[in-house]
Amino acid sequence: MRTILFLLQKEFRQIFRNKSIIAIILVMPVVQLIIMPLAADYEVKNINLAVVDHDHSTYSRQLISKITASGYFRLTDYSASFKEAMQYIESDQADLVLEIPHGFEKDLIREDEQQLFIAVNAINGTKANLGGAYIGQIIRAFNQDIRLELVQPGRVNPLPVVEIASSNWFNPLMNYRVFMVPGILAILVTMVGGFLTALNIVREKEVGTIEQINVTPIRKHHFILGKLIPFWILGNVVFSVGLLVSWLIYGIVPLGNLGVLYSFIAVYLLAVMGLGLLVSTFCETQQQAMFIMFFLMMVFILMGGLFTPIESMPDWARGVAAFNPVSYLISVMRLVILKGSGFRDILPHLGIIACFAVVLNTWAILNYRKTT
Repeated sequence: MRTILFLLQKEFRQIFRNKSIIAIILVMPVVQLIIMPLAADYEVKNINLAVVDHDHSTYSRQLISKITASGYFRLTDYSASFKEAMQYIESDQADLVLEIPHGFEKDLIREDEQQLFIAVNAINGTKANLGGAYIGQIIRAFNQDIRLELVQPGRVNPLPVVEIASSNWFNPLMNYRVFMVPGILAILVTMVGGFLTALNIVREKEVGTIEQINVTPIRKHHFILGKLIPFWILGNVVFSVGLLVSWLIYGIVPLGNLGVLYSFIAVYLLAVMGLGLLVSTFCETQQQAMFIMFFLMMVFILMGGLFTPIESMPDWARGVAAFNPVSYLISVMRLVILKGSGFRDILPHLGIIACFAVVLNTWAILNYRKTT
């Protein structure tokens, strides 16, 4: 125990002596947590729309007005031909082209049906899919309005209508920031814990102090604990600051028990830092450690369920995500903060992360070669 205390004293002195580490630990997560949720938004707006109206009727103008008044579309061109409108698609000035055929109003009244053509710029798949879905909903709503306008009360029997009453649980206003902030905070905690511990032992190797430590009677597990505990404490500080920023900036207050959240974070940081220490035992330079951690972080972020649901991934990707610790933290953050889940609900996630922590830290201790 006395040996570990001396190692902790040494580590904290090195940390606070390096001003850049303090900035990375405190300033960087706060700035990212403030800026990133403002930009990371699943709701697509300002979709550029080019319209080709061959009919120039009252109904066609009403449809165009209804689309532009929705707030999702921006009318960039009102062309006379589809060929002219396609030039805006080819130059990326338009995302969608809506072609209204000649006789749109007449066929809609006489034959009760009409077809519209929509050309979608699918280079940006997300924007194309959502834009096509938005305009499809608007057209269906417009179609319903026309039906109600044309049906004369009393002359025909009313058609049966199924109405839907819906409510959004745990996020009533469907605010994407409420959904994104816990996930982004999980990513930031992982980056701070993983990167700093990965660079720690490698820095000792580059500076040359690792040779002095190797000739001392310090045991391997003491050395690893001395490297692990300071950043574990700082990881909890970063997480606390993130929760404070989430409350002050976005008004997000965890519905669940903070004790449950901190219990999971305590074990999770051991797992992530164990991974960082394991990487540092394999590397000889900080550059090597940074490249490996960057590769791992890209996999963790893209396959962690923050931007793409894990359930929507292929079978092989879901298998990879099962070994992704970030996916478990994001899930637990949303469960506790948004849903108010308790310890029993996160117990399966906690068990898996605890296994990660034991395996990775044991591997790091065994892989660290201490020469005398």
